[in-house]
Amino acid sequence: MTQNLRKESFKYHSSFPQGKLKISPSKPVKTQKDLTLAYTPGVAEPCIEISKDKEKVFSYTNRGNSVAIITDGTAVLGLGKIGPLAALPVMEGKSILFKKFADIDAYPICLNIENENYEDYLEHFVSTVKAMEPSFGGINLEDIAAPACFELQEKLSNKMGIPVFHDDQKGTAIVVTAALTNALKLVGKKFENIKIVMSGAGAAGIAIAKLLLEYKVSKKQIFLCDSKGLVVNSRNDINDEKRNFAQEAKQIGLKDVLWDADVFIGVSAAGVLKPEMIKNMKKFPVIFAAANPTPEIMPKDAFSAGAYIVATGRSDFQNQINNSLGFPGIFRGALDVRAKTINMAMQMAASKAIAELVNEPATGKILKILKKAYPKEIKMFSAKSPLNKAYIVPKQFDLRVVPRVARMVAKAAMETKVAQVKITDLEAYEKSVFKRILANWE
Repeated sequence: MTQNLRKESFKYHSSFPQGKLKISPSKPVKTQKDLTLAYTPGVAEPCIEISKDKEKVFSYTNRGNSVAIITDGTAVLGLGKIGPLAALPVMEGKSILFKKFADIDAYPICLNIENENYEDYLEHFVSTVKAMEPSFGGINLEDIAAPACFELQEKLSNKMGIPVFHDDQKGTAIVVTAALTNALKLVGKKFENIKIVMSGAGAAGIAIAKLLLEYKVSKKQIFLCDSKGLVVNSRNDINDEKRNFAQEAKQIGLKDVLWDADVFIGVSAAGVLKPEMIKNMKKFPVIFAAANPTPEIMPKDAFSAGAYIVATGRSDFQNQINNSLGFPGIFRGALDVRAKTINMAMQMAASKAIAELVNEPATGKILKILKKAYPKEIKMFSAKSPLNKAYIVPKQFDLRVVPRVARMVAKAAMETKVAQVKITDLEAYEKSVFKRILANWE
C-alpha cells in the first residue's frame, strides 16, 4: 500500500463522525404525536401483537431487513488473526456494501471469544450467535479462521431458523465459479474436461472446490494445494475438509502440480505463482490470483508468461473477483422470501445469475453510473456482446447485479421449499428491487 493511500485511508476513517456507519430513523420523529407512536405508549401495541403471533415481528419491526455481520477476528482479509477490535473497520465496510448495494441494514458484531479448549470455543460462539436470533433476519459470518469456520457454519445452520452464510467460504465460491463459467466459454473448454489447480486450502479454497462439484467437475480434476504442496492421502497433517479432496498421488509442489493444468485458482498468498509455472500449463491458461491485498502473481507478469485470462481480487485490475458481487443479492433474495437457509441450489442460482449478466449490454441509468465509475471501459459495457477476456464478471457498480441475483436466489429458495414467503411475479420483484436500490444512488 502506498504512503498516499495510507494517509487517505486514515483521513477517511477518522474524520468526524469516526468510522463509516450511523443509524437513522425510518419514520418521522418531529412531533409529540410521532414520539407517542415511536415509543411509549404507542409502541406497546405492536409488542402485544407480536407476543400473540411471532410472525408479526416481520410486519412491525425491521427484523426482516436486518443482518448481523459476525466475526471473532481470527482471519481478517489478508491480515490474519488481528482480533475483534482490529476487525471492526472491515465489518463496518461490509455493512456499507449491504446498505448501498442491497438496501439491507447490516450491523457489525465483533465477538471477543477466546478459549484454549477448541470445543468450548465452538460452543461459546454458537450459543452467543444463537441468542441473537430474535433481532436479525440473517447471519453473515465473516473472517473466521479454518477449520472453525466450517464447523460454525454447520452448527449454526442446524440450530437457527434464519440463513447463516459464511461469506469467505460460499460467497467467494459463488463469484469464482461465475467467473470461471465465462472464462471457459472464451477459451472453448468445459468444466468436466479441465484440470484445476487450487492454491489455498482454507475456507475459500474448500468452498470453491465443493461448489465446483456441482458443475460436473470430479474430485480427480481438482488438485488442492496448501503451503506444503499438493494435498495427498498419504499426509497425516490434513483435516477432514482437506482430505475430502486429497489425491492418490506423490507429494509434489505447486510447480509440478501445475504441469498441463487448464486453470489456476489462488486464494492463498502473495507471489506463490511464478511466471515459469504458467508456461507449463495448457494452451489458453486461466489464472485467478485472488489473494488480497497482493495477488499470487501480478497480472502483467501472468500475461507475459502466456496467461490468456487473468482475474484478481483487486479493483485496480480487470476482472475483479469480489464477494460484493454475491452477498448483497443473495441476502436480499433470502430475506425477501424469508428463507430458512441459503442452500446449494440458491448458491448455484446466484453464481449463474452473475455469470449470465455479463452477456447483457448496459443501458440507461445503469450505463450512466458505470460511465462515472469506469470511464475508460464504458464502450465495453454497452457492446452488443460485452463478454470478453477483460470482462468475465460484472463490475461492483453494475446495479443490475443485486436485483438479478436476488430474483434467482428467491426462485431457488421457493423451488427447494426453504422459503416461507411466496413471490408470484419474479420479474416485477426484480424491477422493484432495482428501483429500491437505485434510490440509494440518486
